[in-house]
This record gives sequence, C-alpha cells and structure tokens, in this order.
Amino acid sequence: MSSPARRARISRAIQYAILVIVIVVLALLTDWPKMVHTFFNLRVAAEQFPQVITTALWNTVVYTLISFWFGLLGGALLALMRMSSVAPYRWIATVYTELFRGLPALLVFVAFGYGIPSAFSINLNIYVTVMLSLGMVSAAYISETLRAGLQAVPPGQYEAARSLGMSRGRAMRSIVFPQAFRMVLPPLTNELILLTKDTSLVYLLGLTVDQYELTKFGRQALSAADAGLTPLVVAGVCYLVITVPLSWLARRFELQTTRTSFKAKAAK
Repeated sequence: MSSPARRARISRAIQYAILVIVIVVLALLTDWPKMVHTFFNLRVAAEQFPQVITTALWNTVVYTLISFWFGLLGGALLALMRMSSVAPYRWIATVYTELFRGLPALLVFVAFGYGIPSAFSINLNIYVTVMLSLGMVSAAYISETLRAGLQAVPPGQYEAARSLGMSRGRAMRSIVFPQAFRMVLPPLTNELILLTKDTSLVYLLGLTVDQYELTKFGRQALSAADAGLTPLVVAGVCYLVITVPLSWLARRFELQTTRTSFKAKAAK
C-alpha cells in the first residue's frame, strides 16, 4: 500500500501529464499563421500609435480617477451616515447603497447620458457624466468598504483619544480614520481596477474622437481594412498596463495589512 506522499506525487504527475497533453493538442490544432495575422499583426498594431496612448489611454485614466475621487468622497459620507445616531441619515444611506449596488452601471450611464439631460433640459459634458455615473455606483460599494474598516478599529482607540481631551471630530480624523484607511486600502485598490474596466461603458455616449477611451478606440479601429482583432489586443494590453500594477499594489497592501494585524495580535 503506497504512502500518502507517494500518492500525492503520482497525482501531481498525472495532472502535469494532462496539462502537457492539452497544450500539445491545442498547439497542433491552432492555425498559427492565421492566429498571428488576426491577433498580432504588427503593422496594424503600429498604426494604433501614438493615438492609443495620447488619447485612449489618457482618457481612460482621467475617467477612472475622476470617478474614483467622486466615489471615495461619496462613499466616506455614506459610511458616516450609516454609522450615524440619527435614524433618517441611516435610512437614506441604506436606501442609496442598496439602490446603486443593485442597479447595473449600464442603466446609470443611460440615465445620466440621456434621461436626466432630456428631463431637465441640461447639458452635461462627458467628464461630468462619467464622474456621476461611475462615481455614484462606486460610492455605494466604497461606503460599505469604509464602514467595515471603521467598525474594525477597536473602540478602545476612540475612547482613549476622547479621554485625552480630543473632540469627537479630531479623534475620528487623527485616530480612527488613519487606521481604517490602512485596512481598506486593498479593497479600495480593487475598486479602482473595476472602475478602470467600467470606463468601457462610455461607448454608450456620443463621443468625439478626442474623447475615446480604450474600448471605444479599439472597436473603432476594427473598421480599418485588414485590421483583424489586433486593435482590441492593443487596447487590452493598455488596460493591463493600468490594472496589473494596481493588482500588484493591492497584494502589497494586503500583505502589509496582514503583517500589521499579526504583529498587533502578537503584542497582546
């Protein structure tokens, strides 16, 4: 009868063998010249530059940052309202959070892009529309993240600050908020990644060429002769230029938070 270690080695060997077989079969079945011509046409890829950087990538970053800024401010306000001793504040924040967490961002984009301007006879520019659409949805998620972080701070920290003569506002700003913010940095970074990808919904709005973000730019470039799917590959690589460093940063924040938590428990 084989030992558990031997069975584990046999299991791993079988899994590696299956993986190698699948890779070999896929490699043999793939039409590599057609694959390269369709997805990795260097001539078509070169034609996307520098516009894909100076226009599409730049706009994607701008749309993401203004939406995240708006969502962070709104989320902080909603988190405080959810924790307020005033019942109507809690009700309003709860209704808002449940509403915008339940609605698809696509519908919110349509509402701010077409519905509200038509109903109130106002003209919102592209940046305000994106900021409100993505920011209001993001605020609902960020508020729950911030609330969880605030509630995770030991109450004794706040009580100690108050016993030293700090006002309620100063204790929150100086003691509670900094600790909570460090704990919620990983999920906030993940929210920033989601916002980056959600900027692709801007295609619903009537855009001029200088307002294109990466997805719209890639889709428009597909109409060129013999473009294949290379423009979408270029757009995807540009998205990864943004999201991969953010993912790495989120992991670093998470690791740092875990170490800090472990040290705090060890100190006790």
